Amino acid sequence: MKKNAVFQKFAAAPHILWAILFIIVPMVFVVYFAFTDAEGNFSFSNITTLSRYGNVFILSIAFALIATVICLLIGYPLAYFMSKQSPRMQKVLLVLVMLPMWCNLLIRTYALMALLDNGGILNSFLESIGLSKLPIVGTNFGVILGMIYDFLPYMVLPIFTSMTKLDVRYIEASQDLGCNGWQTMTRVIMPLTVSGVVSGITMVFVPSISTFYISQKLGAGKIDLVGDTIERLFQNPSTYNIGAAMSLIMMILIIISVRILNRFSDDEAESKNKRGGIMP
Repeated sequence: MKKNAVFQKFAAAPHILWAILFIIVPMVFVVYFAFTDAEGNFSFSNITTLSRYGNVFILSIAFALIATVICLLIGYPLAYFMSKQSPRMQKVLLVLVMLPMWCNLLIRTYALMALLDNGGILNSFLESIGLSKLPIVGTNFGVILGMIYDFLPYMVLPIFTSMTKLDVRYIEASQDLGCNGWQTMTRVIMPLTVSGVVSGITMVFVPSISTFYISQKLGAGKIDLVGDTIERLFQNPSTYNIGAAMSLIMMILIIISVRILNRFSDDEAESKNKRGGIMP
């Protein structure tokens, strides 16, 4: 037992060191600069200054929520459809969903911008057939579309995984008890796949609320989200501390969001255990 404990500690040491160097230490620096001024003196002025960026926070949260909800509305039916296919077809569809993720996010976003720009492929085609151009790049719709395109796989994959692990006996039992297709979906499948939904929401909402490259390219510099503001503040030495304060608030918002979603998932799992499921 002692040898196993020593081996486990030895095996975990690189991961612990990595977490300390690249997670804890940067967070300590962010907290330090958030509560100090340019001379290194303790100050709350950076936090109070963030009140002028209230609209940026609201816009970022709104965009992230819209993108997350749309990804859920698209991803859940898609994951359900994939789970109903044969194992071979599931692998094919899974590769198609994951295929865009093989490219870097920057490349995917830039390609989408080239596709939707005023002189891009889409508008050039519309103009060639006598239709007016669609102004997408530089609009709120363009930014949200970019979030959906880049982060949709992160919604589909955890939901698909939870559905493939679902015991088919539950579905058969609901049908034996007289449930129709809609009742089986809402009373059996959805409650039993809530963990995948929560994981998908977390994996889409967190990068959506903190993104900056998508809003820069697809927003054409006209839309400022939290990520854009933080990047701009860090580029100027005189506003470096304000950027750290905004990063701290951003981390707190993300942690709160993840905690709420995890608590919801835990409550659902606990209630499911108390019910004992549909079948023994």
